[in-house]
Amino acid sequence: MGLGSKGSEYERELKRILSGDEKTVERIARKLDEVEAENYRSVLRRPFMVLRSAGSLGVDLIAMRYDYTFPIEVKSTSTGEVRFSMSSGRQQEQALAFLSECERVGIVPIYALRMKRVRGDPWRVYTLPIQGLVGRQRLIQRVLPKIYTTAKGNYILRWEDGMPLNAFLGYVNLREEQGEE
Repeated sequence: MGLGSKGSEYERELKRILSGDEKTVERIARKLDEVEAENYRSVLRRPFMVLRSAGSLGVDLIAMRYDYTFPIEVKSTSTGEVRFSMSSGRQQEQALAFLSECERVGIVPIYALRMKRVRGDPWRVYTLPIQGLVGRQRLIQRVLPKIYTTAKGNYILRWEDGMPLNAFLGYVNLREEQGEE
């Protein structure tokens, strides 16, 4: 499933959220309950520097700040599911290359799925089943849900299996603000 122009729009939206763009964060936060909205707003105090990545390395965005670096692949759906075996398996091949590169350098790969026309938090995050992480990267990998794998080894992003982006932001931002490590 290619992202096309809508995909680029969602990449830009996620970039603005993680960068702490107040207008974008507030647009989403006002549709959420109090806790979810505060989780989103936490990125206003602790923003990431986010770069859009060119090319087909399986990475659309790179979010960085002093404590975390995340390569992020962005997908969108209106059906609640993205099957990597579609498009002649190109997405599956990209995912395997993404996983290999992240294992090589010891960082957690993140997939962000944007559901179209949904109430509440429109974003879900996941990771691939990666080995050999240490420190904060290992902590993040442990809390993120793993992408579903079929019996044939193909990846599927399922909306209901993902961690809401607000919960992820709360985890990486509010824990430290409260003095937890």
